[in-house]
Amino acid sequence: METNAIAVKVENLSRSFGSIEALKGISFEIPTGTVFGLLGPNGSGKTTTIRLLLGLLEADSGRAEVLGMDPIRQGGAVREVCGALLEHTGLYERLTALDNLEFYGRVWHLPKAEQAARIEELLKGIGLWERRKEVVGNWSRGMKQKLAVARALLHRPRLVFLDEPTAGLDPVASAALREDLLRLAEQSGVTVFLTTHNLAEAEKLCARVGVLREGRLLAVGAPEELRGRTSAQRVEIYGRKLDSETLLAQLNALPEVAAARLVNQHLVMDLKENADAADLVRFLVMRGADVDEVRKSGTSLEEVFLALMEEEEK
Repeated sequence: METNAIAVKVENLSRSFGSIEALKGISFEIPTGTVFGLLGPNGSGKTTTIRLLLGLLEADSGRAEVLGMDPIRQGGAVREVCGALLEHTGLYERLTALDNLEFYGRVWHLPKAEQAARIEELLKGIGLWERRKEVVGNWSRGMKQKLAVARALLHRPRLVFLDEPTAGLDPVASAALREDLLRLAEQSGVTVFLTTHNLAEAEKLCARVGVLREGRLLAVGAPEELRGRTSAQRVEIYGRKLDSETLLAQLNALPEVAAARLVNQHLVMDLKENADAADLVRFLVMRGADVDEVRKSGTSLEEVFLALMEEEEK
């Protein structure tokens, strides 16, 4: 398969439910082998997008192409080569983990030897092989979600849709599932379409993201491209005598400083375009501050996301 092939192509896709416009002419592409994240608050149209791409809903206008197929005319074929984890895990809680995956192996008509090898590969990859004979209903939500991801990947799909896979999980379970997803995606070479409103998760997992709000796609690109939409920079300064209210007021009055504040006993400054951090360090030293360390960083994906939300409201 071509390394630069397009797995998903969406052009001006729109869908309404009565008077509610769920999607308003969105367009984007996902290269093959990419982990793509569609970001947005609840109700922004993320799940509707997945359902349209799987051929479970029909668009009002626009078109989509999934692995070279039209999901409306060839919905069955699209779903055969895709995996999906949507609102429900699809697990039978009275069965063991092994029984669940063997059941889905039969659904996908996997040969018995291939099925057994694939189940072992997936369960070992997510650390559940030793627990394969346990009844799923007794498991934690995080373990069930891991097994559900394995279920979605069982038949070696070329594209897998994961609708907020870490929703409701505690931070430890979320981090573990993210690591498993990355490892499984890398090992399988599968294209992953992920929806989430967890910006930290998207930054760690996704090579490409789209930002959706109230059915409108506000931006799409690599996380670093979206962060590059703003030239703002952040400077963190560690040292002593930085906690003076007078000093903070003086900093916030400077034209090159967007905001200055104390965070966990160190100074954080958001700078405007073309501001010189060295000049600001000299400014602090001349006013009696003892500077031990200066760290510069760019805008986070979360800050870009919030800025896009604010722009859309204006």
